[in-house]
Amino acid sequence: MREDFSVRFLYNTKAGRMLLKLLTKPIISKLGGAILDSAFSRVLIPEFIRKNSISLEGIEVPAKGFYSFNDFFKRRKKVIEIDDRENHFINPCDGLLSVVKLDKESFFRIKNTRYNLESLLKDRELSKEFEGGYALIYRLTPKHYHRYIFVDDAMIKSTRCISGKLHCVRPVALCKYPVFTENTREYTVLETENFGKMIQMEVGAIMVGKISNHKLTGRVLRGMEKGCFEFGGSTIVVIVQKDSICFDRQTITKLKKMKEIPVYLGRSLAVKMDEKLR
Repeated sequence: MREDFSVRFLYNTKAGRMLLKLLTKPIISKLGGAILDSAFSRVLIPEFIRKNSISLEGIEVPAKGFYSFNDFFKRRKKVIEIDDRENHFINPCDGLLSVVKLDKESFFRIKNTRYNLESLLKDRELSKEFEGGYALIYRLTPKHYHRYIFVDDAMIKSTRCISGKLHCVRPVALCKYPVFTENTREYTVLETENFGKMIQMEVGAIMVGKISNHKLTGRVLRGMEKGCFEFGGSTIVVIVQKDSICFDRQTITKLKKMKEIPVYLGRSLAVKMDEKLR
């Protein structure tokens, strides 16, 4: 993929790398967030819509328009259709999906960077519980809807926030910086009603890359909003245990042909494993 001049400048020149060190400091990221939260930033919205071919059909648009760019970026849908069949595993978001089998001690690639589950979670014992399962990696582009939901009724067992340096996730940057070990991520460990123990993780990226999760404890419901991303590249990873889900035939066929497939918030992706075997 061809990179724009600004990204190549930041990562491939000495002056750019010096500027990058400044740009990725937390105070600069906060300043960028403040600007995108300001009323002035709304002037950026029309060009962003045009450049990314974004449709506002079915979106809640305030009577006086969006107050700021981030207000637009966090836009809400008027209606979200959720597959409520309890044995169906649904997508937590709109995005481009890739699936990784988590074999014992296996390494896998996320955004062209090599990881194992332990380095992703920073928890050896927890990672062992998901050996043989799957990592479902949802990559959100600027045009996607940036709010996400819980995929099943569940009890929240724990949450964790891992601070990191915010770096661009585009391929030219990956030769110099690992993505998940450098990027801030948050994850929630869930004991779900239908699919066993599960992890839902959110990852932020450069400028602002902010993850805005609701402060929730106890029981959550399928389709309940978990949070949203503010402006910045973003990824969601859902990690499931061995023999918990079985992907539908159409999904398997598409994944064999393409590395990533488009998926949609609330739609069924797989079924509960024991339901498939009956």
